[in-house]
Amino acid sequence: MSGGNTVAPAGERPRLLLVEDDAGVRRSLQLLLHARGFDVRAYATGASLLADRLAWQACCLVADYRLDAIDGIEVLVRLRSGGWRGPAVLITAFPSDDLTRRALAHGFSQVLEKPFRERALGEAVERLTKGAPLPPP
Repeated sequence: MSGGNTVAPAGERPRLLLVEDDAGVRRSLQLLLHARGFDVRAYATGASLLADRLAWQACCLVADYRLDAIDGIEVLVRLRSGGWRGPAVLITAFPSDDLTRRALAHGFSQVLEKPFRERALGEAVERLTKGAPLPPP
């Protein structure tokens, strides 16, 4: 697998990966991020994301923590082990200091607690894909 580009070619929407097992939440976030200018590839499972060859060309990952077989942290670990180097945001309805520490240690740039303001996710992804620093957690 090859590493992902963090910048989309001129005239193309930046490709974003979204893995969320709840269909309604996944569709809502997909529409929100698409409206912000992203080409969103959405998946119900970590395994389906990892099996998609186009996933490796994405500039950013948004992953739910609790998924069926592979959790959001493991998705990023596997992407990284394959050479993907884009930024990532973990979303969770089960926040804890331990989870935040683990997520950051494994390469996530930010952890957002569900429910979150839609604007918070959109702004975080925009900053990450433009290289701007994130605010402190």
